[in-house]
Amino acid sequence: MDFELTKEQKEIQKAAREFADKELTPELGREYDKKEEFPHELHKKAAKLGFIGCHFEESYGGQGLGILENFLILEEFCRADSTLGTALLVSTFGSDIIVMFGNDEQKQKYLPKVASGEWIASGAITEPAHGSDITSMDTTAKLDGDKYVINGGKTLISNATIADFAFVLCQTKPDAGRRGQSVLLVDNGTEGFDQTKIHGKMGIRASPSGEYSFSNVRVPKGNLVGVENMGFYHTLEFLDIGRAAVAMQAVGMAQGAFDLALKYAKERTQFGRPISDFQATQHKLADAATQIEAARLFAYKTAWYLDQGRIMPKMTCMAKNFATRMAVKVIDDCLQIFGGYGYIAEYNIERFYRDIRVTDLYEGTTEIQKNMIFRFLTK
Repeated sequence: MDFELTKEQKEIQKAAREFADKELTPELGREYDKKEEFPHELHKKAAKLGFIGCHFEESYGGQGLGILENFLILEEFCRADSTLGTALLVSTFGSDIIVMFGNDEQKQKYLPKVASGEWIASGAITEPAHGSDITSMDTTAKLDGDKYVINGGKTLISNATIADFAFVLCQTKPDAGRRGQSVLLVDNGTEGFDQTKIHGKMGIRASPSGEYSFSNVRVPKGNLVGVENMGFYHTLEFLDIGRAAVAMQAVGMAQGAFDLALKYAKERTQFGRPISDFQATQHKLADAATQIEAARLFAYKTAWYLDQGRIMPKMTCMAKNFATRMAVKVIDDCLQIFGGYGYIAEYNIERFYRDIRVTDLYEGTTEIQKNMIFRFLTK
């Protein structure tokens, strides 16, 4: 076992931190949080420097790096600012299913544009009536000649109103449940494909969410990703990467909140002393640092397995479960150190507090992760 990052990985980490500290400022984060808008210019800057889709193969616009290198970047971005970091993290959501199961033509069409920042991706899995249960889909796709005809609706879709394309999990074989689902690519602008923005989210407001509706949407048969009627299983493997990414996102956010709280504890005085002198504060910070480090090691280990080509569903479920629960608790404790000031937007811990809550919900709720972990334990 070697717990030391390589020289190249340390350089990537350093470059990501320098970019994040310079560009992902709290002032900019508050601005886009308030406007509920995606930071397009920031996204293009990050892409130009190779921070977006760095794990794509070089022939498809990436740098040929691993999942771990990508996670190091995500961690630094989310540490610097939870709102902007999440927006940049989610900009590629959906593209990894093309990386994993797409053919060369699909990879050539979509991946270079995602990596360059020209296009934004999305993944349409969740449905209003099913939520975390993806074993059956109300959204259907029927083959008509050389085209699939899609009908139905999806909800809580990241990037819905700004994405240039979406992968859509559909029921292609009626009454077959999860054994009759397929993944199809749908380009923005396709007739019958409509998007609606969801307003008033609690957090991650710079990463817009929305709903999709499909009314006789016709897409070429060549838009099928992977094998027909294997879409459920393709999606599960795709979500293994997604869960691990959320674990890393949570670690980055927790570290960012911890940095703010530690600095504040040393500067804020009460009863003539810095509050960092009080044992209650010290214990909160000591526990937080310990929990963050444990979750970071878990996330790094998961990324390492993925880079070895070893899909480990139990590991990714455990990593997400542990890291997100940890981060919610740690950030709550960090806000407590700020006292009443932590409740005010000016101090930024307030945004970390709002933004972290979604990590417990998307990519499968914490309860779903625990259900899956138990199933793996009893197999």
